[in-house]
Amino acid sequence: MKYVGMPLGMWFLFGNSFRKQLSCVVGLDSCEAKKIKANAKIKYKEIIAKIPEFEKKDIFKMNIVNCALFSAFILSMKERPDVEKMTEFYSKAMMTPVMKAFCRKAGKNKFSEKDIQRMKDSAAFKAADRNPYSWNKEFFLYEDGSGYEARFSKCGICVLMKELGLAEYIPAMCKFDYTMSDAGGTSVFVRKYTLASGGPYCDCGYKKKNQ
Repeated sequence: MKYVGMPLGMWFLFGNSFRKQLSCVVGLDSCEAKKIKANAKIKYKEIIAKIPEFEKKDIFKMNIVNCALFSAFILSMKERPDVEKMTEFYSKAMMTPVMKAFCRKAGKNKFSEKDIQRMKDSAAFKAADRNPYSWNKEFFLYEDGSGYEARFSKCGICVLMKELGLAEYIPAMCKFDYTMSDAGGTSVFVRKYTLASGGPYCDCGYKKKNQ
């Protein structure tokens, strides 16, 4: 993958937000935060360069780019905070006004015919069979009509962060699923298992609010 297009755009969208939260959440002074950001940019480019380009129909490219960004900042810290602190850090760094608007727009289309077809198509695509940094999933509509579930058997975030020696921080990214669902305003996110915690799969359930 090249440092152009989405990878470049995500750095410009979130780089300063990540730097800001190094001070607000982690408690670093502004000088140290700037140094970490500068080092993180170098590491981010290195990580991106090792990831194969995603197929056009693969909808998970943004997920792995975000993972590379988060990982680059962790790897640039002299002292790494615990998972709980980094969960807060990642959530606040990602939830910029742009991301909040993105989530609201996605929320309006949640459970639409187009949204459900997109989920079915990505399940059938099985991108991780060809790219280990992507995802494979199954898709289930709830029989009572209350929503649906995506059940993941392969996770690119798990693969990449384990390779980088950051497996303990995978739950920080898993938790962000709840944050995005809440920001969308139309669904309640439910989960029983994650691959990161040794579960048989990652279940991502979305139930319609007020139902």
